Amino acid sequence: MGRNYAALLADALDPTTLVGALVYALLFAILALILTRVVHFVVRRGTRYLSDPTAGSFLAQFLQVVIVVSALILYAHVVPALRSVGSALLTGASVGAVVLGLAAQSTLGNLIAGFAILLYHPFRLGDDVEINTPKGVMRGTIAQLTLGYTTLDASTEEQIIVPNSVMASAVLIRSAPGVPHGDEGSSSARSAGSAASGPPPAAATGDRT
Repeated sequence: MGRNYAALLADALDPTTLVGALVYALLFAILALILTRVVHFVVRRGTRYLSDPTAGSFLAQFLQVVIVVSALILYAHVVPALRSVGSALLTGASVGAVVLGLAAQSTLGNLIAGFAILLYHPFRLGDDVEINTPKGVMRGTIAQLTLGYTTLDASTEEQIIVPNSVMASAVLIRSAPGVPHGDEGSSSARSAGSAASGPPPAAATGDRT
């Protein structure tokens, strides 16, 4: 009985067997899931203490992708059958890289543009900006920056989802911090009106006879 358990345990820990490969796949999947949850929690808590939380969601998603890809690479190195398959696929790696690069050109451009936005800080979370959309120029508040897209909450209770490559190259009109919508126009109108009206007339004085 004990030998049977020992044989099953040996098969489960041997990546060359089907049972062992499935066990390792389950272990790597659980480990990747735990690490992604930990990264999401740490980044979300850490952004609370930053003056600019724009990079929070972007970095969380990027690190999660890195963890999943690393888990897949490690799993492929652990299982011998996948090593041979990977060696066979390396013969067409150059052609595959060109095809993948052409297919994911837009995606990679958005990813690189996201890093550029984090580097140069053209806007931050909570900034009010005006951007050209298919509906014309619309005003929105920067709500989230992800790996591929930037989300704005429009004043019309709509969401504007813009690719990062567009946000990095577009001309944005950003409102001054702390100025609510419409305050700039109303204040300038009031100042212009007061200047046009001139000083108030002086009260007439004199003795009645």
